[in-house]
Amino acid sequence: MILTILVFLIILSILVLIHELGHFLVAKKLGIKVEEFGFGFPPRAFSFKKGETIYSINFLPIGGFVKLYGEDEAGGGQVKSSKLKVKSYDKDRAFFSRPAWQRAYVIVAGVVMNTLLAIAIFYAFLFISGFKTELLLISDHKFFGVNQENISEVVINAVAKGSPAEKAGIKAPAKAVSVNGRAINDVKDFINIVNAKKGESIEITWKELKTKKMGRAAIVPRTLPPKNEGALGVSLFSLESAVLNYQTPSQKIFSGIVHPANLLVYNFEAIGTLVKISIEQKTIEPVTSGVAGPVGIASITSTILQIQNLKDRILQLLNLTGILSISLAFFNILPIPALDGGRLFFVVIEAVTGRKVDQKFEATAHKVGLAFLLGLVIIITFQDLQKLFSGFFSP
Repeated sequence: MILTILVFLIILSILVLIHELGHFLVAKKLGIKVEEFGFGFPPRAFSFKKGETIYSINFLPIGGFVKLYGEDEAGGGQVKSSKLKVKSYDKDRAFFSRPAWQRAYVIVAGVVMNTLLAIAIFYAFLFISGFKTELLLISDHKFFGVNQENISEVVINAVAKGSPAEKAGIKAPAKAVSVNGRAINDVKDFINIVNAKKGESIEITWKELKTKKMGRAAIVPRTLPPKNEGALGVSLFSLESAVLNYQTPSQKIFSGIVHPANLLVYNFEAIGTLVKISIEQKTIEPVTSGVAGPVGIASITSTILQIQNLKDRILQLLNLTGILSISLAFFNILPIPALDGGRLFFVVIEAVTGRKVDQKFEATAHKVGLAFLLGLVIIITFQDLQKLFSGFFSP
């Protein structure tokens, strides 16, 4: 538990700090005064001042923040009134006084940094994995810029107590790899082979999906199994996946860019499918069940840390961090108030119309957006807790 929390906080802190570093570097480059760059969130534990900027380490070790001089609520600061009070001789260094293009540059810098981090992570991930990886499919999706082979696998998602499968050491969820040396990729084929060998010893090979551990055992299927259990005492379903292989020189060169782009497009398609199902069923459950919040991510981290093979464990952690980084970049740039995209949206309006949006209206919009996002996080967290206790999460 302690290791899971530590690794989870490290991943989250890296993602947020990289994001905030983007805002910090661009603000410094443009000459905007940076009052504080903090690791974690207050209360403050330790700080020092270098030049005009305070660098702080705070007691809540989750991410970080950048406080810009003259930053209004649209910039993430706290405003007590509709007018900002800044020293006249420093007014040209205040965030709010800068041209729209400069403020937009500062805002998008965080998203750019998360994107670059994701690209770097996926280059490392693909290099270590031999430029080959596998993704679960929920639709007939075609990935671009990579050689793709779709495969079907048989997954054991439940094992009955006292059954031959349990006695053999099979733990769900697990992939049925082979029976008597014959590869298995179809549920019907698997059932037919087992039923044809009732009362006889067969050798089954499987792979645990959570730990990636391989298993092999001789099992005798029951001739007269209990009702609704079957000869082995397992429940099965087919799992479709895509094996992506970046083989050619050009595919390898661009793989770190193409792969996260592929993931974004595919995840966007998956979310669209879930939204469509939610509308048809008139319930938000399909959407919330298809996404994960902090609890869900921490649970997935815990599962990854249980993987015995060090290389697989590192690959899964890199994959998780890369997915989180590119997802953070994508969702943060959406034009939703309280996010960078929402802030950018109001800056674009100003640039187009030549007039600043009323500060009180913008501040209210960001407060409403923040309330919406917090409500969504609460719903997702509740769903995460349900999944956690049901053992749903796996890498």
